[in-house]
Amino acid sequence: MSEKIELSEESKPAFVPLLARESVQNALKSFSLPLFTFAIVFGIWVFVQTHYAPDLPTPKATFWKAVEVFSDPFYDRGPNDKGIGWQVLYSLVRVLTGFFFAVLVGIPVGFLMGMSENFSRACQPLIQILRPVSPLAWLPIGLLLFKAVNPSAIFVIFITSIWPIILNTAAGVRSIPQDYMNVAAVLRLNSLEITRMILLPATLPHIITGMRLSLSIAWMVIVAAEMLTGGIGIGFYIWDQWNNLNVSAIVVAIFVIGMVGICLEYLMNLIQQRFDYNAR
Repeated sequence: MSEKIELSEESKPAFVPLLARESVQNALKSFSLPLFTFAIVFGIWVFVQTHYAPDLPTPKATFWKAVEVFSDPFYDRGPNDKGIGWQVLYSLVRVLTGFFFAVLVGIPVGFLMGMSENFSRACQPLIQILRPVSPLAWLPIGLLLFKAVNPSAIFVIFITSIWPIILNTAAGVRSIPQDYMNVAAVLRLNSLEITRMILLPATLPHIITGMRLSLSIAWMVIVAAEMLTGGIGIGFYIWDQWNNLNVSAIVVAIFVIGMVGICLEYLMNLIQQRFDYNAR
């Protein structure tokens, strides 16, 4: 006959408060360590501004400039005088358009390179030559071809962000086990069925990795492109503020660029997690 044994409050395991204490400690580390890093950066900023670059704005002046900028981010006083919210939106439209065309072209080319050794050998030298070219070197070509700012910037985004998509897609195709292709041959699948049922699901993690890299490159490139083309955009905003000697607004814009980059990276992480979940 078994007896029911009840534990008193004193005899309960002590690991519950221990886990709670560890959670608090981890939360404090997650907060305090980045705060410590930012404190060092602000200290260096103040030191450099005080001793070497008096024209550099102080953190306090930059903070109040940020308050001013974000108090009305979507004002519109004409073609060359818009709030930072509009500047970011115009840049994002260019980035996403160029990125869309890079995905549209890069994935099929990557599939062809991964599936055909001859096609890969034919394309690799060209890719190796064009991939390291600076984005700014493509801008005159874009202006010559399209005679307008928007399509030229989109062209620069496309031509500089397509390479990670192509190379990662091709690497994903090459990593597919040969058994998968043998099964496709036994089932007599055509090229479209092979792509839809085997190649695309198997290479999806590589494709998304290439897309993440491409989107990061596109967001970095657009700032430099807009500085030279003018018009509307976060790059033009920085250059315009420099011409007006408004350095504190430039620092605020740099912060905005970084935050938008984080949001784009977070968005790509969500997409990757969604596809990983569906693949299980």
